[in-house]
Amino acid sequence: MKPYLRDREPKELSEIPETTAYEAGYLVSKNAGWRNQRPVIDRDRCVGCLQCYLYCPDGVIFRDQGKVAVDYDFCKGCGICKKICKIGAIGMEAEK
Repeated sequence: MKPYLRDREPKELSEIPETTAYEAGYLVSKNAGWRNQRPVIDRDRCVGCLQCYLYCPDGVIFRDQGKVAVDYDFCKGCGICKKICKIGAIGMEAEK
């Protein structure tokens, strides 16, 4: 993936992008079926800190009613979200 290139360094908080720093267009086809594990979010334990959203390399995690959810159509099953979740609200289960 190609990161956005900026002409200048951000000086204020408002100049920092709110979304992932990668160009759109790379996730245009659904998961090809090679994923063997997928993340499962325990919505009761999730506090909505969005750390998983910030670290997801595919940008498939989004906010849903104050908690997080996963777009499984594009999730690659890398498990980074599980590793970054400090409260253990994300687990990995075998793909069916």
